[in-house]
Amino acid sequence: MADNMVVASQPLAGQAGLSMLAKGGNAVDAALASAIALTQLEPTGNGLGSDAFAIVWDGSQLHGLNASGRSPLAWQADRFKSSGAIPARGWETVTVPGAVGGWVELHQRFGQLPFETLFEPAIGYAQNGFIVSPIIGKLWRMAASELKDQPGFTQHFLLDGQAPKAGQRFVNRVAARTLQSIAESRGESFYRGHLAEQIAADAAKHNSALSIEDLAGNSPEWCGTLSQRFDDFVLHEIPPNGQGIAACMTLGMLSHTPIRDFQPDDPKAIHLMLEAMKLAFSDSAAYVADPTYMGEVTSEYLLDPNYLSARAQLIDPAKAQNFNSGSPRQGGTVCLSAADSNGMMVSFIQSNYAGFGSGVVVPGTGIHLQNRGCGFTLEADHPNQLGGAKRPFHTIIPGFLMGKTDPIMAFGVMGGMMQAQGHVQMCVRTQLWGQDVQSAADAPRWRVTDGLGVSCEQSMDQHILQSLAKMGHDVVVEKPDLAFGFGGAQLIHRLPSGGYAGGSDPRKDGGAYGF
Repeated sequence: MADNMVVASQPLAGQAGLSMLAKGGNAVDAALASAIALTQLEPTGNGLGSDAFAIVWDGSQLHGLNASGRSPLAWQADRFKSSGAIPARGWETVTVPGAVGGWVELHQRFGQLPFETLFEPAIGYAQNGFIVSPIIGKLWRMAASELKDQPGFTQHFLLDGQAPKAGQRFVNRVAARTLQSIAESRGESFYRGHLAEQIAADAAKHNSALSIEDLAGNSPEWCGTLSQRFDDFVLHEIPPNGQGIAACMTLGMLSHTPIRDFQPDDPKAIHLMLEAMKLAFSDSAAYVADPTYMGEVTSEYLLDPNYLSARAQLIDPAKAQNFNSGSPRQGGTVCLSAADSNGMMVSFIQSNYAGFGSGVVVPGTGIHLQNRGCGFTLEADHPNQLGGAKRPFHTIIPGFLMGKTDPIMAFGVMGGMMQAQGHVQMCVRTQLWGQDVQSAADAPRWRVTDGLGVSCEQSMDQHILQSLAKMGHDVVVEKPDLAFGFGGAQLIHRLPSGGYAGGSDPRKDGGAYGF
């Protein structure tokens, strides 16, 4: 517990943020320094080619930032017609990286320290190297065999053909020069200067549609937040194109169930959450996309109280079901948190999507690029159908809890489709059941999959597993695989005294840091 705090998934990144607070910076400065450092310290989850989202409490109101990039303008719906599927890796999955633009936008609006100062820790770790931490080292090794043939990956991320092991030093001097350029130009070199030219040239070399015009057109958006009340707290999420709306929908449905009658880890309570989550995911898969393309089924319709009440009525408190999407309108990674002694709180998340993303590294830059193009669908007439200059469906979501007027918690749970599910679990554990943030992060987690499928952590009590199976859930117990299966939570909870309590996921390498 402390008056100033950063929680992050890698210790050196958390300390980088804390050092900004010690220099007199605010929570946004701290969050940005941590995020920039994470591009080097945790390349298995993010990088300079990432997208990002943020929710900021400035002391009096909330702000939401969407810094996700759009697809290349030249992409058409039939681009992958011959193969019948969007590739999983490589240049053809790359959309415009938005994170760098997000850093600039956040700093311009809220930052106190000089922009260049925020890059100092990251530049130091890139130039002089850092010691690879245990979980990141294992994830690095797991990715190496799949990505070694992607352009630039072996040359940049492997040492003598092997992933660096935990305890080894990894140096990234070309990235240090890139970081310095981004810092000095306030991101201009990345989107309209020599770095943009290098990215576009390598794209053309590999027959990718991404152009320098696509990069120059990148523009972060102050999008506000969506919200959902549950008793005395309100969950805030970034609006689509992200999946945060699914967490809001789930809480809205749960408010119409008897979940308040149960204690934490009661199988009946978990069952209600699973069923509500499945309903929310069914709808989000059908309707959520770049909001420009969502048509008549808007976020407002998906969050309509009457609609959520009607969806909740479909839940059988004793039986698992396989739900179809509803009709809302009739005729619908790495994450971190930071907080300062003046009351500013930040929930920030950035990601390359699938680990190292596309696996592509632009030569001579240290920029490894996301594979967010995988977030589109090829389904005809779907609002999230592949197209040009569109933001794809995004899994990464920052979360924020408010009380009646005051902030409660800045948090996130990285890890693909686990994220909305993790948000719900963190909300009910900390707010409904009164668990502290570290206990909530430590607790066993569940994850809905397909149909009646539910994956549970090996640490979950056998009684719970057996009870869920009796209700009809197809329960699979997953051993720890270090592959984001159950996410990685980072939480900062505001105390009545005005200080903060931090919780950092034991499934990651990081921790909570404060003074």
